[in-house]
Amino acid sequence: MPEFPTSIGTSDPTTIRLLGHDLAGELLGQVGFGELAFWLAARRRPSAGEVRLFEAVLVSLTDHGFTPTAIAARLTYYSAPDSVQGALAAGILGGGSRFLGVTEDTGRWLHRVLEGLDDAESRSDDDWDAVALEAVRAARAAGEKVPGIGHPVHKEADPRVPVMFAIAEDSGSLGAHLRLFAAVGRVHEQVLGRRLPLNGAGVAGAALADLGLPIELLRAFALLARTAGLIGHLAEERESPIAPAVYAEVDRNAVYVPLPDAGSA
Repeated sequence: MPEFPTSIGTSDPTTIRLLGHDLAGELLGQVGFGELAFWLAARRRPSAGEVRLFEAVLVSLTDHGFTPTAIAARLTYYSAPDSVQGALAAGILGGGSRFLGVTEDTGRWLHRVLEGLDDAESRSDDDWDAVALEAVRAARAAGEKVPGIGHPVHKEADPRVPVMFAIAEDSGSLGAHLRLFAAVGRVHEQVLGRRLPLNGAGVAGAALADLGLPIELLRAFALLARTAGLIGHLAEERESPIAPAVYAEVDRNAVYVPLPDAGSA
């Protein structure tokens, strides 16, 4: 018989094992969901400080009001109330370069800048500023955006950012990605000509990267957090629906615009 190796979970008629532990006897009631999610992705059990920062990231990304992802979930639930999975999927599928995907984009960008950088732990703020300035200039020269700065709502400052930095430092998890991200916040105005706030999705990506989680999976954690928020939106939609009004507002105000005359074939 072929074998299919896994370090995640297995079961037999009497037991369920997860990450090598008896689910019923060793994990239920003893391991929190955040710790378990970290453990599954990192393939190692996190410290208490790492769990604290990781769960802070999840809380910070849970909801941001009537974003396109939340509206999509609510409209899909209105259209198909028998398919809660469809509504959740509709919201999750909207996680991309403008919403939620910034978490991954920022973590990837910071990680790329840090590759090959020696003695990261011993660098001063001035050293980090020099590294950040060079990276921002390189991004600008290449016509690329620097991810993690600017926000459509929080024009002056994102209230999540200083709290996340404080939790990272207090939990012993403030590493090179967060230090570089802070430096980007200090120096980018020299290159871009205007000051933009560091945003919550960006600091979340930096924190997740400092926690040693797989860079390729950073968006997955943003989606994990937002799933809880979408469940909240669907629960509220059941009691105080806004989807019918959104649908009616758009549908009743649709204006037909003739196609431009492309000439005869």
